[in-house]
Amino acid sequence: MIVRKSPREIELMRAAGKITAGALRLAKEIVKTDITTDHLNEELEKYIISQGGIPIFKGYRGFPKSICTSINEEVVHGIPGNKKLKNGDILSIDVGVGYRKYIADAALTLPIGEVSVEAKRLMDVCETSLYLAIKAIKANEMLSVISRTIQDYVEKNGYSVVRNYTGHGIGRCMHEDPQVPNFVSKSLLEADEILMQGVTIAIEPMICAGNCDTEVLNNKWTVVTKDRKLSAHFEHTVVVTEDGADILTV
Repeated sequence: MIVRKSPREIELMRAAGKITAGALRLAKEIVKTDITTDHLNEELEKYIISQGGIPIFKGYRGFPKSICTSINEEVVHGIPGNKKLKNGDILSIDVGVGYRKYIADAALTLPIGEVSVEAKRLMDVCETSLYLAIKAIKANEMLSVISRTIQDYVEKNGYSVVRNYTGHGIGRCMHEDPQVPNFVSKSLLEADEILMQGVTIAIEPMICAGNCDTEVLNNKWTVVTKDRKLSAHFEHTVVVTEDGADILTV
């Protein structure tokens, strides 16, 4: 069941979103060659707690860290560790914050040092698809407009959209109804939903330079592209308004 949020709930989510956005800004300052993703995890965890937030990923369904760090062919759910970032890597960072029982979730992909033209283009297309999708929605629009906008733009630019993982509703729980796929399918159209004012969702295109097929590594968390080609990930938490969508993770 899709739950519309009250103005008070939206403001609490906005507060969580500001902490989330602050953590990602801090990540941009910290990220460089030769630091470990574990160091990044520790610094962002300290920041979130210092702002009165809770790093909501830590312990969620058993996840061991406070943020997700996915490098190169890693799509999502990468576990921070002692691996050092190197020049030419691209790093996707996903952050979720709880604040007074409400949650916000956002992600971005950053270049490490000098990256290839292809890596930069992949990141640009992924980020642009997110903002095009946000721009396309408003109250009484169909949910599938998000999926179609992302898929059309990504595929027009020669990339593929991950099928096995989607965006999601969000609020008091990390994952609420509805699912927000980044592609259009028969099952989506059959169960298409009207986006009502006050609905809060996390829109998160995950795209691949090669084939969209993925697999999970032996740690049972990290999702990688099967062909081991690059992947990028961007995400914002938004609330549907009468004439558009308001980004809460800024």
